[in-house]
This record gives sequence, C-alpha cells and structure tokens, in this order.
Amino acid sequence: MAAEVEEGAAAAAEEIKPYKIHVSSRYLDLTKQKLEVTRLPHEHDEPRSTDWWQPKSHVEPLIDFWLEQYSWREEEDLLNLLPQFRTGFTIPSSEAPIRIHFIHIRSPHANAVPLLLIPPFPFSNLSFGHLIKPFTDPEDAESNQPFHLVIPSLPGLGFSDALPNNTAVISSIADIMDSLMKRLSYSYYLVTNASAGAASPAEIDYKLASYLSTHYTDSCLGTHFISPPLAQPKLMETPVEWAKWSIARFFQAPVLGYRSEDFSALKRSGYVRRSKKPTSPVQFGLNRLGLTEPNTFAYALCDSPTGLLVFVMKGLRLLGPRREFTPTEVINFTQLAWLPGPESAMRLWAHCVQHQETIGKKTASRPKIGVTVFLGDEQEAPQEAPQEEGEGAEIEITKEEEGIHSYACPSWAKARSKVLYVNRAPGKAGLLAWERPEIIAAGVRGLATAILKPDDRLRPSTAQPVAILEEVVTDNDAALERPASSAPVERSPALLVPPPRLGERGLPHREHSDDTAVGSDENLAVKTPSPGFATPSPVHLGPSSSPVGQQPQQNVDDENTST
Repeated sequence: MAAEVEEGAAAAAEEIKPYKIHVSSRYLDLTKQKLEVTRLPHEHDEPRSTDWWQPKSHVEPLIDFWLEQYSWREEEDLLNLLPQFRTGFTIPSSEAPIRIHFIHIRSPHANAVPLLLIPPFPFSNLSFGHLIKPFTDPEDAESNQPFHLVIPSLPGLGFSDALPNNTAVISSIADIMDSLMKRLSYSYYLVTNASAGAASPAEIDYKLASYLSTHYTDSCLGTHFISPPLAQPKLMETPVEWAKWSIARFFQAPVLGYRSEDFSALKRSGYVRRSKKPTSPVQFGLNRLGLTEPNTFAYALCDSPTGLLVFVMKGLRLLGPRREFTPTEVINFTQLAWLPGPESAMRLWAHCVQHQETIGKKTASRPKIGVTVFLGDEQEAPQEAPQEEGEGAEIEITKEEEGIHSYACPSWAKARSKVLYVNRAPGKAGLLAWERPEIIAAGVRGLATAILKPDDRLRPSTAQPVAILEEVVTDNDAALERPASSAPVERSPALLVPPPRLGERGLPHREHSDDTAVGSDENLAVKTPSPGFATPSPVHLGPSSSPVGQQPQQNVDDENTST
C-alpha cells in the first residue's frame, strides 16, 4: 500500500500543470517599507574614482521610481500572458521532487522542430517573452526555420526549486532539462544558449549546453554555442587539429578552416603566448571576488532591495549592453531576484565556481554543433601578440571587465565536436537576447538546416500539441488575451533617465499615493502602465513554500512569501 502511495505521489509531482503568478500583497508592502527606509552612502565632493560605482545620482532616482511609479501587479499581469508550466523531477540526492518552471510554446507551423533555449544565468526564463514570436512564428516560415520553444528556469531561480546541497549541479540540471524535453514528447531536440558562454558566471550557460551535447547525443541532436570559452588544440590531445592550428597561426593565413578575421579578432581581443600554461577562459567579473561563501552575499542582498538593485546594475554594466534599459526593466530584473530571494542563485553560482565537473567525454560520434563568435569592434586598436619561439605555445585570452572582448577561433571546437555551422558576427555579444536576437535565431537555424539534411529524426511527428499560447491566458483579464501569432503587448518605451526627485532618502516613512498602494485583493483596478519595454517584462518571481498544483489553472504564491 505504501508503495502505491509513493508511486501516486511521484506521478502527481511529474504532472505538467499550468502556472500563474501572484505575489503576496504583504510581501510587496514589506518591500516598499524597506525601500522607504533605505540609507544611502554619503558621497564626497572630490572627483569620484572610476572604481566607485554605482553613483548615488543613478541609484536614488530608481529607488524613487520603484516606490512611486512602478507597479508589480501590472508586470505580473503581463507575465501571466505567457504560457507557463511547472512539473517535478526526482533526483537521487533529494527526498522531495524538484519542481521546474518553464515556458512552452508550440509553433503553428508544420515544419517546426523542438528547441531548448537555455536562459543566461542568472536571468529569469520570463525575461525572454519577446523571443517567442520570432522563433515560433517567423514572418517567412519557409525560409526561416520555426521552432517549438521550451525555456526553462534553472533550479534555484524564479519559480524553480533549488537543488539540494552537495548535488552535482551541471549534470543534475542537464539531466532535468533532457527529461523535461522527453516529458513534453520531444524525443529529439536542439539546444541553444542565449548569451555569450565565456561571459557567463562560472560558465554555467556553456557548461549546461556542453554537457547536453556530449552526454545526451541520442536525444540532443545539435547544440548552438555563443562565444564559447574554447581552448586552442593541444598536440597530445588532438594532433591533427593542433597541426592545422599551428600551420594557420604560423602563416597567419586563411587556411584549414581558419580565416583572416580570426587572427584580426585575436589581436583586437589581446592575448599573450605562454608555454606550458593551460588556457584560462574568461570569467564573469564578479567571479574574481571569490565566491567561497555565498551566504556573505545572501544575507546582504536578501535584506536590502536597494543592495540587490545596485548588484543588478553592476551585472548589467559588466555585460556591456549598448542599449539603455528602461527604469521598469531594471526594476523587473531586480524584482524577479528579490521576490524569491537571491540566495539559491548565489549558492548555485558559488558551487559551480568551486566544484568543477567533467563536462566532455569521448563518444562514438562527436557532438554536432554550431558556433557563433564575435569579431569585436573595428575601431579598437589592435594589440600585437609578443612572439615566442618554440612549438606548443599556448594562447591565453585576457580581458578587462570592460572594453576588450575575448575571442576563440570557431575551428578550435573541431577538436571535440563536429562543427556544422559557423557565424563570425561583427561587434561584441553584449546582451544579445535584447540587442540582436536575430543572431541567436540565425545560429540555431543554420545548425538545424545542416542537421535536417542527413537526419530526419527532427522532422515533425504526429504528437499532439501540449500547449498553444492562446490556451493559456489570464482568467480574469479577457481584454489581455491574444493569439499565439500576435505581437507582444506594446508598451510605451522610456529611456533610463532619472525620474523627478521625490525627496531625500533616509526619512523613516513615505506617504503612499493611491496609484502605488498595494491591496490584498488580486483584482485591482487597471492603471496606466509604468514606463517599460515593448514586450512582456524581462523578469519573474520565484518559488514559494506553498504546495503546487492544487488549482491547475492558477497557482498562487500569495501569503507564503516571507523574508
């Protein structure tokens, strides 16, 4: 009897259930109270050091905007337009199922193929609602391959449960992702990153995609990497590829799979030749702080929404975007880390920094991949590499937090993989999903085209659709309904400019206007949207302690969110 109960509980946990967001009003009120009593540091009159960031003149207007103009309920309604689901997975190190939150949209086109899009850590999967239509319903579906799109939230972020302590992070997440695709009836699928793998904290994005490509070759038929942290071929490991690289490097010539753009980009990125020293991939700047104890950050950031806001602003600055985010976008990024608490993401990050898992393995057939790299800006002054005699000299890519970008030759990937598609894009990666999402789409489409020619396993099957966008809408907001093929909700753009000053920080209390007061009832009056961006907001909140799935059409994280 006990065995039957356990089997029934496991089956219930594995059920795929529609998901809706609703944050506790009490928690939103608590957030406002903490913002009201924020104490900002003093700034001196002498010129600021370039190391002092973020200036008070940038931070304080955003706090005022968060308090007086920003409305989470409006953002919540927009996010609930996306087809969200949650399902549980059993892993050996956890007694309870790990619940994973994900977006799933089936394309209306018959030639669509399944695609797993890994969101860049630590962004929320709900940050990518603007990618749905270009990937699932492109304007010319005959020329532009459409996809059935799955965007999961990584464990410990947003609405996905965290992994237990002392769990092998990369391998466990990869196994969950592969199981998720199969649970959605996708026996075969493609994978793509959505940002530069070399710039990912602890290279989490790259490692997940790489693990899937090498350990799940029976189901993951191809992987698209963006700026992967590749190392040059080594004589003892891959002598043929090492010989090709040595010849091309010696002559600085476009031969054997290398191009003149590769050598120009290496010079722009800045590199030094060092013998007997392994290449060290570029790390996200904050890795240099030494994430040996994630609770040091967690205690500070869990207690201060302002501290988390500045942390988010610093992260965005390090990634070097060329576009300015609106105040609503910046607060959304912060809210979707603040509401669930950033501690699980910090622990996942720290674990990946401290514990290196073996990602690659020898397989009967090499993984099929596509590679997109960025050549840098032409206006950057080339840096000549110092010459060093002797064979086997290593190239170590070095990078400052800003300015010079890293570069890895796409042909270096041939040492371990079968490269089917290469794109050398101009400029830098930046925040690709917001600035140049068409490059992500082009890369995975190029890979899909190359794989579909000899392999028909990706071709559409007779499986019934699991979720269509128009089937998942907000129950109480019929006016917000839109079909799957329609454009995202348009919102008035606004540059990230300081809103009007609303008073000095430090007063213990601030009066709430009628427009910003948050009630306990979900059905609040519709207000004018706060300045935001032209698609569903790029953020989402996280898991609560409440049980999931009691009401399949609306899962409410209401009164159980606590600090």
